Amino acid sequence: MANAQTARISQKEKSDGLYKAILLLKDEDECCRFFEDLCTIAELRSMEQRFDVAKLLREGMVYTDILERTGASSATISRVNRALANGAGGYKTILERMEGSGE
Repeated sequence: MANAQTARISQKEKSDGLYKAILLLKDEDECCRFFEDLCTIAELRSMEQRFDVAKLLREGMVYTDILERTGASSATISRVNRALANGAGGYKTILERMEGSGE
């Protein structure tokens, strides 16, 4: 599975360092501080928005309601929807884990 995921990221050589670093974060506070250093505010808000869209799509909410609730464009909602249906499985994995933990 790791090889399939690597192929989906890009044809370029990827750096495993970032992904390994993320796995070393101990709690939500460390995670927030790391991503605040790593990303711009716009990048963080964009990722947060896409994740919110994924949760709402999984809950069965329709595009127009998601657009109104999150401010995401229809293109963003469509892209997230495609990733949920045919992506690498990242959204599915984490959303199932969150549902199982009561998040």
